[in-house]
Amino acid sequence: MIKFLDLHAQYISIKDEIDAALSNVIKDSAFIGGKYVQRFEENFANYQQVKFCIGVGNGTDALEIAIEALELPTGSEIIVPANSFIASSEAITRSGHKVVFCDSNSDDYTINIDDVKNRITDKTSAIIAVHIYGHPCDMDSLTEVSTLFNLKIIEDCAQAHGAEYKGKKVGTIGDIGCFSFYPGKNLGAYGDAGAIVTNNKELYFKCQMIANHGRTDKYEHQFEGRNSRLDGLQAAVLDVKLRYLNKWTDYRIMVAEEYLKQLRDVTEITLPVRKKWAKQVYHLFVIRCKNRDLLREYLNDSAIHTGIHYPVSLPNLKAYSYNNQANEKLFGWNAGSQLLSLPIGEHLSKNDISVITNKVRNYYL
Repeated sequence: MIKFLDLHAQYISIKDEIDAALSNVIKDSAFIGGKYVQRFEENFANYQQVKFCIGVGNGTDALEIAIEALELPTGSEIIVPANSFIASSEAITRSGHKVVFCDSNSDDYTINIDDVKNRITDKTSAIIAVHIYGHPCDMDSLTEVSTLFNLKIIEDCAQAHGAEYKGKKVGTIGDIGCFSFYPGKNLGAYGDAGAIVTNNKELYFKCQMIANHGRTDKYEHQFEGRNSRLDGLQAAVLDVKLRYLNKWTDYRIMVAEEYLKQLRDVTEITLPVRKKWAKQVYHLFVIRCKNRDLLREYLNDSAIHTGIHYPVSLPNLKAYSYNNQANEKLFGWNAGSQLLSLPIGEHLSKNDISVITNKVRNYYL
């Protein structure tokens, strides 16, 4: 069996360090706040080449806190790509704003700049740039648009830990960056966890307060906030894993390059494109093909597990039926029936890669 993801194998590879880290947190009873959270925040900020990092409960909280901290006008429109996980859009509506879906690119699957421009109105206040599947968005073009129309940019980096745009880490280019450390991410905790990064000191303090009941000290509440804190156990796990992230990322890139090389002549599938300015960290390796479900069944029968990200675009979900965007005939609305995610990660051997690509080739050729 070739697993889509193998977190247990990853744990075994760093077991001694993980076990020691967890034992230290328990010994010190540093479960909420404390030195382990502070150390990870500092180390992740250094890794991201950013001034400030706030650990929070999960990636969705990170987005909601970031939106609140930006103090956008009530009922603002915020643009988000149609092809993403619902966290990218629900954070908007749950913050009292209106989600406006736009198209995704058909080559790298990131937000389509031309369609962003078409969606801007006098109520638009922000854009959520989703670095989907590990590929950075075109941040120069987004920055140009945001400057022209006085919009904020929130970077959704849930799938892009370590990704770079023209040598700059994603999450550091817009106004604020949001990360998820869900277990299956390139940098994943052993439960829910997330982080916010920014170079803006005012935003940093505002997010910090929102995430911790609106307070500056134990009983000094400046306003009503919420309870969204990265706990010590997750911080300790993440701090260990952070040491290996570059190594794991390099391996993912190697796997992706093998896929691209070994499947390049299979004309029935569309391979993902990596833009020349991008460091694509391949959280997912997504191909596009007709008869996707039949290929997936064939691979599953061959003991190769795959995924689909995402089978239904956001504007086509029942949750957004009120939005009246479901009938738009754009790529991001209709790609879901053809998308297939192949296994990728450091758990794959080179033989596994050959088995997977040979099976795909045999199916079509």
